[in-house]
Amino acid sequence: MNPTMYPDLQSSLICDDVRQERSGKFILIGLFDAIALPRYPATFQRLCIVNRWCCGEGTFLQHSRLLAPDQVKTVAESKPVTLKLPDTEATATCIEFFLNVRFDAPGTYWIEIILESQLKLRYPLRAAIVKKPPQQTHP
Repeated sequence: MNPTMYPDLQSSLICDDVRQERSGKFILIGLFDAIALPRYPATFQRLCIVNRWCCGEGTFLQHSRLLAPDQVKTVAESKPVTLKLPDTEATATCIEFFLNVRFDAPGTYWIEIILESQLKLRYPLRAAIVKKPPQQTHP
């Protein structure tokens, strides 16, 4: 099926993991919009991007990527995922798993969602250093 109507990106969320119930519902575990690590460079073991598409018709290729704070270097990129929308009332959920993502330094990284080689959405993912709480001494 050739695209007849390009879809809208209803949502894009970052989380630790995704499960699917027998009923087909998705369970997103550990939603976040920032990463806090004790030191850099560091490797984040698992990162999931969940994209929900609607109001389109046809077959499309989408992929996502994570850019470094310089907004040039690609830190991680998914393989293209095919999404099919048989009619304008259908929805499609694309889940992409990124394993062992290396964050070289704190800063603002960028998530990009691309459909048919066109950027559809770009949003920040902040990476910060977790500061240890000061040790308390008891009198």
